[in-house]
Amino acid sequence: MKKTISRILVALILIMACKESQTMDTSKKSEPTTTFEAEKNAILETLNNETKAAFQRDYQLWTTYWVHDTDITKTYINFAENTFSESTGWQEISEFVRTFIKEHPEPEPLPKLLETIDLRLYENGAWVTYQQHDSIRGLKRETRLMEKVDGKWKIAGMQTTIYGFQHK
Repeated sequence: MKKTISRILVALILIMACKESQTMDTSKKSEPTTTFEAEKNAILETLNNETKAAFQRDYQLWTTYWVHDTDITKTYINFAENTFSESTGWQEISEFVRTFIKEHPEPEPLPKLLETIDLRLYENGAWVTYQQHDSIRGLKRETRLMEKVDGKWKIAGMQTTIYGFQHK
């Protein structure tokens, strides 16, 4: 009888320990989700602010959303106009945008700002993809490489594929 009671007590203790362990695991799993959502929101804010600065032709503000490094890239593939451009390094990208703004000083209508993105988060780096429509270029698919610099998300690479208005 004592052995049976002992076995039941041991079984209850093990069940309680497993249940407590599961509860602790659940709380640990919710923390990364919260962190992921916070990082995703911060990245969305950077992307939308960079878009606003570019479309409003605010070069100085636009520069604050980019990593200033020799290894970053910016690529445009425009199927609608059969054009391609690639810039490598901050100096080249910066000059490309400065020239574009000088040649096209009038602000453009803002596309609908991003609400959702596909995101892969890697500590201080992120891979982001999304699509966006704008009134001048039509459908665009974008890929952005993001880096966290001094606690803020910045763009370290950009590929934009423009499909225009005929793409379905």
